[in-house]
Amino acid sequence: MAERPEDLNLPTSIVTRIIKDCLPASCKVSKEANTAIAKAASVFVLYATSSANMVSQKSNRKTITGTDVVTAMGDMEFDKFVRPLENSLAIWKKSQQAKKDAKKASAVTKDGDATATTEEDATAETEEAEAEAAPADDDKENTE
Repeated sequence: MAERPEDLNLPTSIVTRIIKDCLPASCKVSKEANTAIAKAASVFVLYATSSANMVSQKSNRKTITGTDVVTAMGDMEFDKFVRPLENSLAIWKKSQQAKKDAKKASAVTKDGDATATTEEDATAETEEAEAEAAPADDDKENTE
């Protein structure tokens, strides 16, 4: 557990990078706004983690799973996040499986060319899964 409340905050440099990536280049954000967004993001992460932990405890488990987080989003009334989160989770699971398969294939073949091809296939599969999940972004609202 954190010794000080400040230890629970997300790094401002990472939050600032995320903010810059989602805004047009012409938009400027004050240092005060960056700090406020970073603190709000930290509170959201803590709230989501706590809610997901309650879901896992109801199932008599100590480990929080991705499904617990999705369920917690619904419980927290963030229904708009559920479908995009499910899609992102499916993409992540598929990419993890592709990495596992690539590692297994490279261990079996012990051939550098076969490994490179398998990793390229895994990357292509991940990109295909991301492309399939893209229509779920239609649920986003324009926040301008």
